[in-house]
Amino acid sequence: MAIEEHEGADLSVAPIVGPDDPRRFTDSGIEVKPLYTEQDVPDDLAGRLGEPGEYPFTRGPHRDMYRKQLWTMRQYAGYASAKESNERYKYLLRHGSTGLSMAFDLPTQLGLDSDDARSLGEVGRTGVAIDTIEDMRTAFDGIPLDEVSTSMTINAPAAVLLLLYDIVAEEQGVPSEKLRGTVQNDILKEYIARGNFIYPPEPSMRLTTDLFAYCREHVPRWNTVSISGYHFREKGCSAVQEVAFTLANGMAYVQAAVDAGLKVDDFAPRLAFFFNGHNNVFQEVAKFRAARRMWATFMKERFGATSPKSQMIRFHTQTGGVTLTAQQPVNNIVRVALQAFAAVAGGTQSLHTNGYDEALALPSERAAKIALRTQQIVAHESGATDTVDPFAGSYFVEALTDEIEQRATALIEKIDGMGGSVNAIRFMIDEIDESAWGYSERYRLAQDVVVGVNKYEEDDVEVEETLRVDPESEREQVKRLKAFKANRDQALVDQRLGELKRAAEGSDNLLPTIRQALKDNASMGEVCAAMKEVFGAYQPQG
Repeated sequence: MAIEEHEGADLSVAPIVGPDDPRRFTDSGIEVKPLYTEQDVPDDLAGRLGEPGEYPFTRGPHRDMYRKQLWTMRQYAGYASAKESNERYKYLLRHGSTGLSMAFDLPTQLGLDSDDARSLGEVGRTGVAIDTIEDMRTAFDGIPLDEVSTSMTINAPAAVLLLLYDIVAEEQGVPSEKLRGTVQNDILKEYIARGNFIYPPEPSMRLTTDLFAYCREHVPRWNTVSISGYHFREKGCSAVQEVAFTLANGMAYVQAAVDAGLKVDDFAPRLAFFFNGHNNVFQEVAKFRAARRMWATFMKERFGATSPKSQMIRFHTQTGGVTLTAQQPVNNIVRVALQAFAAVAGGTQSLHTNGYDEALALPSERAAKIALRTQQIVAHESGATDTVDPFAGSYFVEALTDEIEQRATALIEKIDGMGGSVNAIRFMIDEIDESAWGYSERYRLAQDVVVGVNKYEEDDVEVEETLRVDPESEREQVKRLKAFKANRDQALVDQRLGELKRAAEGSDNLLPTIRQALKDNASMGEVCAAMKEVFGAYQPQG
């Protein structure tokens, strides 16, 4: 159904119509017709699509795609201590993972050391605790950093964690120029969807663009931001909202970098994106294709990017955590396989597949290995890698691609009218909340079926063996941290933190000063606290 036929209707959320209504909708409110024909696609389809590896990149960022090189297979991992996380990283690499994805605990994400009173009970729970250079050394002990690509899911303290990694590489004898990986570094989505922020938007955006500039000079192969729609979808947004809000945030970072004096073609090639993968294979494939075309158009027409690498969206996909069910958890293996297939058919450059038990706990070793094997089966047995953009020309997928593009563009125009993402945080929160309510209502009414939850339920509860973090690991982490702080040159640390505060009061790039403080054994929490004294703390608006 064309966008103009929905005048006055919500263009990004499925309507609540109950299970007896014969119509079918995607979660974005796109009505799916019983049959699609050539009348549903433009006459000049081939010209509109272009070729893979060429503007507007609808069909993919590379001409040969997976025939030449498979996507990076990452498994999000990290828990308890750096030592235990190091063991999990080595386990995944032995079983064929081609990249590491580092999960941090909640205190680390909030810039708090493990010995902070606010960290009690959270150390090592949702990821690994990284307080000091010693923790980062341990996490990557025996892992050559010039041979792996490492993704770090870290935002407010992103610069700090990247610099700790860079220092460890230096100690290994690995030049910064050889490091490959990504820091998420997407603070806008924290204000909108996750809440793991420290500073107000203005200094946070300064840290983001400082990292862009630092990496361009010192760590040129590093992806300096992973602009994330994943967490919007986890909070309850639709596919259309995911595309719109992610690209709007991406443009906010580009504009901030341009305003800071950077040239778009100097930093844009190192921007990366992070999308969610859900169960509706066709909508997900269309979503990825629409996002590529939209980003290329915005970069070329709005920002004047001339380099194809600046126009090209490169993205990581993680299968949908929110789609996993605690009921009949083994069913999640099938869901993850469908989501992985959709991501590959949609042209992702990197993929994480969730463990089937993640609705219950952090993934067990068995679940992590099955998740990795899922990617390998898709790669080698599904046929999805044999040809580029396998759904191209499908009446249904091409119509969905166009519809998602039109609806997402309409949302972006609303955000533009508010002055961009930084000024539209409340609007995006409200839109996501509305969509999340719609999901819950459609499930409650069984308009949308979730196998094992609102249909095909079973009385017997399947209890899986789950990963449990030993509470003793928190006590040991705090003990190590106290010993680290007791055995350093405290006067030198105080001097470095004072230098950092003075730098924060000025306008120079903060990363060299942060790096020196970390190298001289300041902790992650101390560095973040020093900047907080100058920048202040973000207070969410009601």
